[in-house]
Amino acid sequence: MKAGGLAWWSGKVRRFRGHLRADVTPAERKALADSLTKAQLGVFDAMITADQRHGLDVMATLRDEGISDPDVLLAGLLHDAGKGATGVIPRVIHALGVAYGPLVPSVARLAPGMSASLERLATHPERSAQLAIQAGCSERTADLIRWQEAPRDPEFGERLRLADDAN
Repeated sequence: MKAGGLAWWSGKVRRFRGHLRADVTPAERKALADSLTKAQLGVFDAMITADQRHGLDVMATLRDEGISDPDVLLAGLLHDAGKGATGVIPRVIHALGVAYGPLVPSVARLAPGMSASLERLATHPERSAQLAIQAGCSERTADLIRWQEAPRDPEFGERLRLADDAN
């Protein structure tokens, strides 16, 4: 999908709506508690609800594609853990910067409080990978997360990227 094209905008509007009404059910939370380590669950719990929901949806998409590899599923679940509690406006600006170029976030960084949030979003793949490592995830999981925007894993990297884009 072309960044900035009609399909891109449609996906971003859908994601924005999902961000605003995100929820994680008690059953989903219990299933994770039963399958993750305490440290991994801690990383998930530290994410804002919208990123938790997104991670669960990415993981579900990967499962629907027949992927059962735990490293890949964990990468799908935790790939946005490094975004932190950035608000929706910095996320919109970040997405516009990805689609239309660095001038968009450069101008937005002039607004008070915006620079730190935009920096966190720009560097979230590495931050997310480090959080995964600290939680005991494998180097493979961390690399899938680290290279989520420019996949290097020949088997699952692009599948993770596509599942992320689809959700």
